[in-house]
Amino acid sequence: MARMLLCLNAGSSSIKFSLYRVGPADALALEAHGQVEGIGVHPHFLAKAGDGATLAEQRWPEGAAFGHDGALRMLMDWIAADLAGGALLAVGHRVVHGGTRFHAPALVTPALLDDLAALSPLAPLHQPHNLAAIHACQAIQPGLPQVACFDTAFHRRQPDVATRFALPRALTQAGVRRYGFHGLSYDFVSRRLHALDPTLAAGRVIIAHLGNGASLCAVRDGRSLDTTMGFTALDGLMMGTRCGSLDPGWCSICCGRRAWTLLRSSICSIMNAACSVYPGCPATCANCRRATRRRPARRSTCMSTASRGTSAR
Repeated sequence: MARMLLCLNAGSSSIKFSLYRVGPADALALEAHGQVEGIGVHPHFLAKAGDGATLAEQRWPEGAAFGHDGALRMLMDWIAADLAGGALLAVGHRVVHGGTRFHAPALVTPALLDDLAALSPLAPLHQPHNLAAIHACQAIQPGLPQVACFDTAFHRRQPDVATRFALPRALTQAGVRRYGFHGLSYDFVSRRLHALDPTLAAGRVIIAHLGNGASLCAVRDGRSLDTTMGFTALDGLMMGTRCGSLDPGWCSICCGRRAWTLLRSSICSIMNAACSVYPGCPATCANCRRATRRRPARRSTCMSTASRGTSAR
């Protein structure tokens, strides 16, 4: 009986998958790949063989009540029916955020799911969907082993100078730091480059991950030294639906009297995200209260508003 491994990448409106056949000496051969896209709007399922030939395709009418659970169940049913004779050994999941604790792929357990759910405020557009796919697989095949692979893990060996913001150390210890993302992509490119040209891979390399989400990573000898994404996946390069790095000074110019209110709200949101990961941290909560404390009214000028924004940072 053929042995199969399934890899899933669950996003907000799509689930990408790759199915591998495990051969002699555990060598992997791509059996099928594809995606279910347009989930919740206009679902479309497409599966192709390893050589690119279309294996299956199906569309549903616009507005079809078709959530992530339904997409995964349909996918698992397709694997069982159309690839009969194969035994699914395990499922690997892309999980965007592993925090500072997870440095390598980890077997899914109830405790791990709790830890990853606590990180959802730091990646609200990604983490909940990643975890939903894990829960859905558990419901479909309760005994099937699942492994979480983290986008942040590749960056965990970065030097401190690359991970720290110019903020009080207490905030760094509370979790306000650069985590870095797209690590699974960078890890793959680094390994592939090493296989093609070990000498080049041992030197200084800049890798570009360019798509709807985009970032750059500086790598030396396969190790991440710095990356453009920071505390969340919003920073760095301009992306499909994210502006990338943005000077906070825009607030004072564009918003006038509302500038300090908006900037204070942004600071509070950052602090709340840190508090949600490290609840009850006295340093974080104290700085949050201090940063968002109401200030005495001043004359409404760009200069005074900018000064307040600068002092708050």
